[in-house]
This record gives sequence, structure tokens and C-alpha cells, in this order.
Amino acid sequence: MKRLIQIRSLSKHYGRRTILDRISLDVPQGSCVGILGENGCGKSTMLSILAGTLRRDEGEFFCGGEDLFQNRRFHAKTVGYVPQGTPLLEELTAMDNLRLWYPDRRQINYELENGVLGMLGIREFLKVPVSKMSGGMKKRLSIGCAVAHQPEILLLDEPSAALDLICKERIASYLLEFKRRGGTVLLTTHDIQELPICDSLYILKNGKLNYYKYDGNYHHLVGKL
Repeated sequence: MKRLIQIRSLSKHYGRRTILDRISLDVPQGSCVGILGENGCGKSTMLSILAGTLRRDEGEFFCGGEDLFQNRRFHAKTVGYVPQGTPLLEELTAMDNLRLWYPDRRQINYELENGVLGMLGIREFLKVPVSKMSGGMKKRLSIGCAVAHQPEILLLDEPSAALDLICKERIASYLLEFKRRGGTVLLTTHDIQELPICDSLYILKNGKLNYYKYDGNYHHLVGKL
């Protein structure tokens, strides 16, 4: 039985400014929702709250009827998060970072051969320190670490921003596979190449989240932001 992801009355204010105004959203399991909007509109704030790294003023976040905000253990098991910044230790290699997230070397090797780490091409730079990695390497490694506990929900804040086409293709391929296996994705994006990954699109503007049906007219989309 599929587990519906539900966001209810999510709100956040900074002083008198309303960033998120009682946002509600239903996301079917195995789908991807894209959140669009101008810089500073609150997209990152929304994902940070759902990820549990930023306090909300109001709201609920359900997976299969269980409130993830109230059950922190369930949240930690269910949600994976990749922020815009790099949640990696710069002085360590890719392999050393993976060891911090995966239960043992056997699991890392399995994922490198048959799973997510292989799909993301992380074997190519296992011995490279994060400080010497390209942006694409860091992003792929960040995703690989975020899904180490096999989450049902993956939150991605602009996952392919400023990446080359090969990195974008690797990430897109993995997200399609993640969905195929029943995973649910919420991502923020400015990249038109990521739109085909999304099963539905929403525009965040003036604190409100509104459904947008993309018809391929990019100029019309830009006008709505």
C-alpha cells in the first residue's frame, strides 16, 4: 500500500515578513514534486523545515499518517536531505565521508557495484579529498550520503545547479530510479532540464504554493514566477 506524503499548514515568518503562509500539499509515493520560484521566495526555507534543520512556526508533515515533526526517530529514518551547500567534511576523501554515513564497508562496496553509488559514478573519485572535488562530484557524493539509510523521502535543494551535463544526467537517472523503487522526491529548481523528472510542479510566490501545469512554454513559466 502506497504511503501518501502530506504537508499541512506549513508557516514561517521572519519578523513581519511571511515566508511560508499555511502551505499544504499532498505528494503520492513514488512521485517527484518540483518547487519553482524566484531567489529568496522561501524554497530553501521550506525544504529546511521539512528536513528538520529549521524551526517552523506552524504545520504538520505526514508520511502514511505519521507526523514526521512529532516522531523524530521516524523522521530520521524516513527523510534524506541534500541542501544547496556541501554537507561534507572537506578534509576527508569521498570514501572517508561515505564511511561516516554507511553502516560498514560491505554496504559501501555493494552500493558501488550494484546501487546508488555506482549510478552516481562515485567510484571515479573515491580517493579524492572533498576540498579538491568539482561541484558535480560534491553534489553526487552528497546525494550518495543522504540516501545511505534508504529514506522514503528525498529533499533536494537545487540538485543540479551549475553542474555540467554529465553530472546532471547521472543525477536525473538516479532520481528516476529512486522514484521507480517507490521513493518520493521534493526538489527545488531553476533548471529547465530538471522539469521532466517532476510529475507535478508548484510555484512558491508571496508565501503561497500554487500548482502550475507546464506546457513546454518556458517564457510563460518565467512570467509566472
